[in-house]
Amino acid sequence: MADDIILATDDVTMRFGGLAAVTDFSIAVKRGSIAGLIGPNGAGKTTCFNMITGFYKPTEGRILYEGREVTGLAPHKVCKAGIARTFQNIRLFGNETVLENVMIGRHLRQKTGWLQAVLFTPAYLREDKAMRSHCLELLDAVGLADLADDKANSLAYGAQRRLEIARALATDPGFLLLDEPAAGMNPHESQDLMGFVRTIRDDFNLTILLIEHDMKVVMGICEHIWVLDYGVTIAQGNPEAIRRDPKVILAYLGEEALDHA
Repeated sequence: MADDIILATDDVTMRFGGLAAVTDFSIAVKRGSIAGLIGPNGAGKTTCFNMITGFYKPTEGRILYEGREVTGLAPHKVCKAGIARTFQNIRLFGNETVLENVMIGRHLRQKTGWLQAVLFTPAYLREDKAMRSHCLELLDAVGLADLADDKANSLAYGAQRRLEIARALATDPGFLLLDEPAAGMNPHESQDLMGFVRTIRDDFNLTILLIEHDMKVVMGICEHIWVLDYGVTIAQGNPEAIRRDPKVILAYLGEEALDHA
């Protein structure tokens, strides 16, 4: 795998019984880029995310991260390797505080064990203090520091999206997958999201792959885009190439959508 490629999939296929949800999915994501995966509902986008992050084991093919095969690893092992994600439907611990939600993500990197936690050993107390401090810094980075003690389910929708991203960042990823981060946002919030995604990419030295239906977001921040239709990649390229690809226009975007993207 080339040094500038951080994640690659090699002819990855996912079948459920006799149904092929994704067929021969091959991508190579450049390190430090913001890339997009688009397509109509049911095209197989979230299935691809689930395979990359270990929620599904591909029927065929390989997934490589930093040159190491991660195909079929359990989700926590994929995350520990450096791949984190958010979900299309926000999955927060609603009755826990904003800070506690981020600390849950940070526990993946915890070195002290459960016995040390029960006994409140000095090593555990030092690590817990450092974790809290780090998670508060993450909340500050996503604009939620003032809400650290609030319950997660009390946050506005856009703030919950940012909290989910902060929790993912707490795992120290090198590669971040965002599943429809602009879903449910108004045009002003979507515009702010673009700047926010660029900022976290730069500040945390990330590579980002996102699924998104908002074409203004996709065309506005993605440097390379793959397009799925019925589980098959029908196009890939920069935003301008995707905008003009006749197969993409026919399958998904439509002339009017492209004209306004």
